[in-house]
Amino acid sequence: MDDDDADTLKYVNDPIHGYIPLSPTALQFIDTPQFQRLRYLKQMGSAYFVFPGCSHNRFEHCIGTSYLATSVVQNFMQWQPELDITKRDLRCVTLAGLCHDLGHGPFSHVFDNVFLPRVVPGIKWSHEQGSEMMLNHTIDENHIDIDDSDVSFIKKLIRGSETGAPGEKTFLFDIVSNNRNGVDVDKFDYIQRDCYNVGVKSSYDFSRLMLNSRVIDDELCYSHKEAYNLTEMFHTRYSLHKRVYSHRAAEGIERMIVDAMAVANPVLKIADAIHDPRMYQNLTDDVLRDIERSREPELQEARDIISRIYTRDIYKFVDEFIMPADFSAIASKQHINEAAIVGFRADGDDFVEHDILINFARKHFGMGSENPVDHINFYSKYKNNEKFSIPSEMISMCMPQKYQEHIVRIFTRTPHKRKQIQKAVRRLIDQIDKRIQRNSQNSMSPSSLTPNRGLTIPDDIEDLVKKRRLDFNSA
Repeated sequence: MDDDDADTLKYVNDPIHGYIPLSPTALQFIDTPQFQRLRYLKQMGSAYFVFPGCSHNRFEHCIGTSYLATSVVQNFMQWQPELDITKRDLRCVTLAGLCHDLGHGPFSHVFDNVFLPRVVPGIKWSHEQGSEMMLNHTIDENHIDIDDSDVSFIKKLIRGSETGAPGEKTFLFDIVSNNRNGVDVDKFDYIQRDCYNVGVKSSYDFSRLMLNSRVIDDELCYSHKEAYNLTEMFHTRYSLHKRVYSHRAAEGIERMIVDAMAVANPVLKIADAIHDPRMYQNLTDDVLRDIERSREPELQEARDIISRIYTRDIYKFVDEFIMPADFSAIASKQHINEAAIVGFRADGDDFVEHDILINFARKHFGMGSENPVDHINFYSKYKNNEKFSIPSEMISMCMPQKYQEHIVRIFTRTPHKRKQIQKAVRRLIDQIDKRIQRNSQNSMSPSSLTPNRGLTIPDDIEDLVKKRRLDFNSA
């Protein structure tokens, strides 16, 4: 069946991209139980419990990413015929975009970044590995006729590579998963889709980036006019991580989901699914409903945790410290841990290690401490076959001075103890700060680790909570 024949195409109406054509080859993958599984994986995981609009799933994101990948390649085929892009190239890039998230587990990155390391200490597993496993399973179970060399190529496109692969065009690896600078169609789709569903305005235009791109020396380059647009894209990504993906309430609920799944794991064998594609095919966000519907007494604790989510008795945020780069070494379990915090209890405090949850995170523009735009090459309208970089100061004099921050967040499983835990945390941080200042040979502001006054929990917090409830009930 010819993918180029308009009579063989089907269309879906997408709120982000409009009508998306689906080729017979794409439909061979979409119309399978393995791909349909993505309908039951929320794109934004636990954030859905905080932002009711973000009910979109991995299913539509993968279709959108595939559409954009196809559009990019077709654009190059039309305007740069000298690249000799083949129908095979187009087909494999399209399928890479379509299948790149096949391996996501329940609640997206929570599964491989938090849950698995907790129940299988030392494990090195990523959803990209899951995608490769599920791609093989999809092809085998549905008897899809595709060459082994194409399958290998698709997997490499999903993983991404700065150097490409022998016999393949290197620039094709910049399209779906760009390890060179992070500018790829996966990001184009999820940023726009997430902003749309959450209700956050996006100030960058991915369609301009796609129209103003060329391949030079086997690398995707962009018009010099798009330098600030690209800067805005990375800033939007950072802003979504800061404001939405790591929202404090969503993060607290995320920890509750992990606790519930960890309790259920010995019974439901959740972690074992990463080794068995048939098990993994049935592992979705519905795992919470599976726990709810269970009757095993061993899962009562997990059921109670899930009930707390639904009744909004969630794990509470206690405190947060944004560490300067010079202090990043202390943003680790070695210096800040549950036992250390318990060691700073005051007389009368009754919290224990189990009451405390600590999260260490890095927020950045996409490439750690570096500016991703520094890794992008551009061209001018006068010489569109020569690439060059553009220094940040030539884009704007108001660019960030730093592109990464280390954040330490503390939560509690026991909300009524949050005040005493916060005081203990701040005693610990104060001691660490003083020790660093004594040992430092550089002039470093001792206020770097000063607690945020806006986060200080009042001593009468429980009375205030009770009063709010009484006021609500009497209204």
